[in-house]
Amino acid sequence: MQRHPELRDKPLAVCGSQEERHGIVLTANYIAKPRGVKTGMAIWQARQCCPDLVVLPPDMSEYIRISKMAREIYEDYTDQVEPFGLDESWLDVTGSVGLFGSPMTIAREISDRIKFELGITASLGVSDNKITAKLGSDYKKPDAITRIEVDNYKEVVYPLPVEDLLYVGPATSKKLHSIGISTIGHLAECPVDVLTHKLGKMGAVLHMFANGRDNSPVQKSDHIPNIKSVGNSATTPRDLVNDGDVHLMLFLLAESVASRMRELVSRCTVVEVYIRDVNLRSFCRQRKLVNPTCSSAEIAEVAFDLFKKYYHWDKPIRSIGVRGAGLVEMDSCLQLSLYEDNVKRDKWERIDQTVDRLRDRYGYMSVRRAITMGDPLLGQINPKDDHTVHPVGYFGG
Repeated sequence: MQRHPELRDKPLAVCGSQEERHGIVLTANYIAKPRGVKTGMAIWQARQCCPDLVVLPPDMSEYIRISKMAREIYEDYTDQVEPFGLDESWLDVTGSVGLFGSPMTIAREISDRIKFELGITASLGVSDNKITAKLGSDYKKPDAITRIEVDNYKEVVYPLPVEDLLYVGPATSKKLHSIGISTIGHLAECPVDVLTHKLGKMGAVLHMFANGRDNSPVQKSDHIPNIKSVGNSATTPRDLVNDGDVHLMLFLLAESVASRMRELVSRCTVVEVYIRDVNLRSFCRQRKLVNPTCSSAEIAEVAFDLFKKYYHWDKPIRSIGVRGAGLVEMDSCLQLSLYEDNVKRDKWERIDQTVDRLRDRYGYMSVRRAITMGDPLLGQINPKDDHTVHPVGYFGG
């Protein structure tokens, strides 16, 4: 809408490419949303809800550019700016009120500057902790500032659906509804032992969040988080219908994951495989490794073994992913095993390092595994050439 003022009064959605099987709604404006257009909906479904919907493709570089410019505005007010995904951040302005005024004054100034300098609107939440500030930022949209503190917490927050609370996803929501919890107020007043029995340790965490208690600090702008896992997934240009298709894709994805680990000077101790079928049902399985690795061949083979053991081809596969978790430093001491071929692993890792250098110099397609040559469509996928935004987890995962 900022780039196309002529579309401001029309129902508008940014959608992925149908040709590349990413044909879903990524976001919609506030004219389209009341007519039933929702994020994640297929384009054809969105057009059924809203026949005059205007569909535009995403522009990732512009999204990143605007997000960086917004962040520069935040950093004019505090050096404690912690990103939450690409287009959201927490700001701790405790030390800034002497210079810029009250938190509400700072929030209004940031809102005005984003509108004037970037030509877009922002919704802000003002509170004494991160969880409640996030609730406030989602409370009213677009272009709103919501203050939630001790004096008005119960009045504003308690009636909200429990799904509005951070980390209450579909599965958790279903469990909470099964014991009669439908609002944040119900969750806040529920005995902690009931919640821990139903949800485990997360029950106590959500009870704390629902009561507006959170003492986690906002990290400084230059904070480098401890990366615990590296993953990559792809929605394939055609359905995967046999083990050969899956084997090929796992090698492509494992190469990307292993390469990223080497950039981080790390190895993984856990390999995970993720599958989503054509009915959008998904599952993931993981395995602990005897020794850490950043060998793409080893990661791919472990992932393929997990796949063969747990997937029974009830349906073709639409998307697939690989993740290396439990990262450790590459120079960590290892307990060698008499039953593991550590020499072979070391050779494969050195081959991967050589491939990295060749691809950096001559391009990704300059060196390819023979397995990728058998399928011109799947074999042309470059898993590293994407712009997937992976949200930063509140818990630092």
